[in-house]
Amino acid sequence: MPINAIALAIAAGLISAVVFASATTGAVFVRLLLFFLTPLSLYLAGLGLGTVGVGIAAMTAVVTIVALASPLAGVVFAIATAVPAVVLSRLTLLSRTTDDGQQEWYPVGRLVATAAVFGGAFAAFALILLGGSGDDLAKAMRTLVETFVKSELPSIPGAPAVTEAQIDEIAATTLKMLPWALGILTTTTIVLNLWLAGRITLASGRLVRPWPKLSALALPSGATYAFLAAIALTFVDGVPALLGGGFAGAFTLAFALVGLAVAHVLTEGSPWRGFILGSLYASIGFFTAGAALLLALVGIAETIFKYRAADAGNPPENPH
Repeated sequence: MPINAIALAIAAGLISAVVFASATTGAVFVRLLLFFLTPLSLYLAGLGLGTVGVGIAAMTAVVTIVALASPLAGVVFAIATAVPAVVLSRLTLLSRTTDDGQQEWYPVGRLVATAAVFGGAFAAFALILLGGSGDDLAKAMRTLVETFVKSELPSIPGAPAVTEAQIDEIAATTLKMLPWALGILTTTTIVLNLWLAGRITLASGRLVRPWPKLSALALPSGATYAFLAAIALTFVDGVPALLGGGFAGAFTLAFALVGLAVAHVLTEGSPWRGFILGSLYASIGFFTAGAALLLALVGIAETIFKYRAADAGNPPENPH
């Protein structure tokens, strides 16, 4: 690997580490934006420099965070950001030659499914950090809510007083929703940064694979079984229900993306296409639960019944 490429990879890792550290300070909106963009330089290194490049960038970022923050912060970064970036960059650039001599690239649907697995895994890891049992998780969540109510809430103008009973209720509800939110948020971050890196490297002429037709996005059939298994776990008491919620949230986002792909196909030629697609993307962007669930159901139906296969002009991609 050329020296200048190694230098670029190291720089990408340092940038990611700095953005990760910066995401812990400042205004809430700025922190959220920095959180979403933390992996971007790693994916740029992966798609622009290859697997070795993203490996160097990821190692640089992890070592920097361990040195500047703590080993735990390095582990969190590695699981949430570095490992997914290395794996997905490698898969994105993976191809094979078919029997008729055509080059076939790793399907985008499998990339999204892999991102969902990483999203669910990080949600599980975060829950383990909070506590190893249901009681520990409940206590940790109540402590977090109580700290916010007593330390942060009074500084908000017009904030209502919250009783101890209400703190208990808020903590219990938050604990149930937290795995779903973590799964969706992490998967969104991975997919968004992979897409952004792809567009940037495509514009720079460094993307080695052709840009895929995203309206043909299709998840492998196994994703349906994984999603149903995760949903089933949510009906079990204790930690298994929370772990299932993390993976269920991640795959909800994955199937919602398939639903968006179906919407792109169904609205082709419609004068209302811009309005419909804009509304759907806005609903996903603001995490509107009803719209996301509806799109996910459309995505599941498409994965099972292959409605787009009937449209010869827009067949779904082959997920192997």
